[in-house]
Amino acid sequence: MGVVAKRSSMTFFSNGEDHYSHRVRIVLAEKGVTVDILDADPNNVPEDVTSSNPYNTLPTLLDRELVLFEPNIMMEYLDERFPHPPLLPVYPVARAESRQLMYRIQRDWCVHVDRILKDKNSAEAEESRTILTESLLSIAPIFAEFSYFMSEEFTLVDCCIAPILWRLPALGIELPEKQAKHLLRYMGRLFERESFRASLSEAEKEIRV
Repeated sequence: MGVVAKRSSMTFFSNGEDHYSHRVRIVLAEKGVTVDILDADPNNVPEDVTSSNPYNTLPTLLDRELVLFEPNIMMEYLDERFPHPPLLPVYPVARAESRQLMYRIQRDWCVHVDRILKDKNSAEAEESRTILTESLLSIAPIFAEFSYFMSEEFTLVDCCIAPILWRLPALGIELPEKQAKHLLRYMGRLFERESFRASLSEAEKEIRV
C-alpha cells in the first residue's frame, strides 16, 4: 500500500512576481506553516480563487472555510493563529505603531513600487524612482540604532519592507553605498534569514543571482 501524502488544510494562491504575495510567503516561512503554495497567473486565476474571492485577485489564502484576499489581513491572521514566533508586539500601543508603519509603507513606498512596475520606462516611473530612493535614504540612519525596522526584533513591518528591498534591482534603483550603509547592512540581515530564502519564488530568485 502506497503512502498517501498529507495535504495541508491551507492553500496560498500566490503570484511569484508580486511583492504583496511575497510578504505573506515570508510570514508563512517564519511560522513554518504547513501550506500548499500554488503559483498562479494573475491574468488567469484558478477556479478556486474565482469561486471564493469576489475580486478574483492574488494573493488569496484559503484555510478550510476561511477565505482571505487582503495581504496584511492574511499576515495578521497567520500571526494570531500561529503565535510562535510572534511577529507583532504584545502591547496595544506597540501593535498600533507597527500597524501604522505598515500603513505608511503602503502609502509612501508601495504606491511607487507599483507605479514603476506598471511601466518601467514611463515618466511617472522615473519620478517614483526618485521619490522612493530619497525616501529609503532618509530612513537609512535608523538602522544604526535598530537591527530591524524600528525594532530589535523581526516583525511584520520587516515582512512588508523585505520584498521591496529585494526588488530594487528590478525597479532600477541602486543605493549609494556611503549614504545607505546602515540600510544595506539591514538588507543583508533580512536576506540572510532562512525564512526569507525559503520564501523566494523562482522568479524572485532571478532578481538577485
